[in-house]
Amino acid sequence: MDLQIDDFYQDASRALLALYRAFPRKTTLYIDDLIGYHEPDEYGLPAVRHQSCLGTLLWLGEEGYLRHAGTLNHEAVEQVVLSEKGFLRLSTRIADAPLQGSDLPPNALRVRSTLARQLQECLASNDGERLANLARQLLNSDSKPAGDTV
Repeated sequence: MDLQIDDFYQDASRALLALYRAFPRKTTLYIDDLIGYHEPDEYGLPAVRHQSCLGTLLWLGEEGYLRHAGTLNHEAVEQVVLSEKGFLRLSTRIADAPLQGSDLPPNALRVRSTLARQLQECLASNDGERLANLARQLLNSDSKPAGDTV
């Protein structure tokens, strides 16, 4: 797969999870907080990686996963909150074989099987292939929820 698509999946996942943790409060998403600092080029323009992350945030807004009030130069997106679409997609339970038949209590199983939790675990374990699959599921407009929401 193309490297910029893998970066897109990571950026989108990190941003949406940050908003999920802050929901329903509006917050500011700083690019450097999502991807780390990238040195501007010799003309002072943001690095390509930085521009790609900002593009991801703007695309998520255009596609209805989040709402925002605008950008703070090229540094951040201000007054950002998950949309209903973004919240419902992240809080939807997904099928996950390792959790099926476990001894977890129902409330723990419900939370651990959400798409948000699965994305968070993939980012923490640096499981790029599973993250790509989950991100595609998150962004798939044809996807139907597999179960309840949190």
